[in-house]
Amino acid sequence: MARPSKAEKRGDTPDIALRSGFVSLVGRPNVGKSTLTNALVGEKVAITSSKPQTTRHTIRGITNRPTGQLILVDTPGIHRPRTLLGERLNALVTATLGDVDVIGMCFPADEPVGPGDRFINEQLDKYPRAVKVAVITKTDVSSKKAIATRLLEVQELRDWATIIPVSAVGDDQVDLLADELIKLLPEGEALYPLEQNTDEDLEKRISELIRETILEGVHEELPHSLAVTLDDMIQREDKDLLEIYANVFVERDSQKGIIIGNGGERLKDIGQRSRAAIEPLVGQKVFLSLRVKVAKDWQRDPKLLQRLGF
Repeated sequence: MARPSKAEKRGDTPDIALRSGFVSLVGRPNVGKSTLTNALVGEKVAITSSKPQTTRHTIRGITNRPTGQLILVDTPGIHRPRTLLGERLNALVTATLGDVDVIGMCFPADEPVGPGDRFINEQLDKYPRAVKVAVITKTDVSSKKAIATRLLEVQELRDWATIIPVSAVGDDQVDLLADELIKLLPEGEALYPLEQNTDEDLEKRISELIRETILEGVHEELPHSLAVTLDDMIQREDKDLLEIYANVFVERDSQKGIIIGNGGERLKDIGQRSRAAIEPLVGQKVFLSLRVKVAKDWQRDPKLLQRLGF
């Protein structure tokens, strides 16, 4: 059987002008940006957590629709920084928003619009070239009355190109959101191969999956102090095994003890759950070695930030 053309794969027809471009999802920390990115892509490309500031770098997720290609740029949550790391994350967001075609600001349906939302909304004026869209997230955990109230609150903030309520978890109106975002993009052919769903390299995705596993159930202050790097990945052809050697960095000895746990039990559990998350990604068995190290106050140290990839 002949391989389908790109037009056939996307369902294109000759009389439809294709569109492609970049959309950045912004909002306060923990409003569901990463979960929504994953839902739009149809695969996990961004880690998710209830902890604020989970996302620390820009992640491009790619969605192909019959009418075009949507490239989603998930960014760290905009916030008032308290550390050098926070300043660099905000600078990353600023640089990203200056280049995108559409900015989708996310508002959780189960929380009223507050000062943080208004602060971010004001920042959007710095990016006049981007079309502004409002996305009401987490509708699955909100009443119809709360959603209606949120729609009115958000509508008062600015003249949005469109306002769309969605539930990424319940897969409600996610396809509608994708189609509406593509309508706002410039005309043009796909910018990435149709079979590609992210431009994240494998090492970064693996280190992020490990960090996500550690974030589950840890102390409130610990997430900000966590960083994960990979020392090496070795393919063992004789055993069809991928060996991964990773470092988990924290800022204090007490935090190291939290990660390791009593008799090393917590670190063992982290390793088991991390392997379970990594193996579907790499498509084979994994041997994972985790070493916990202390890099004192790394969030405030320029040299350590650079070493850790920030």
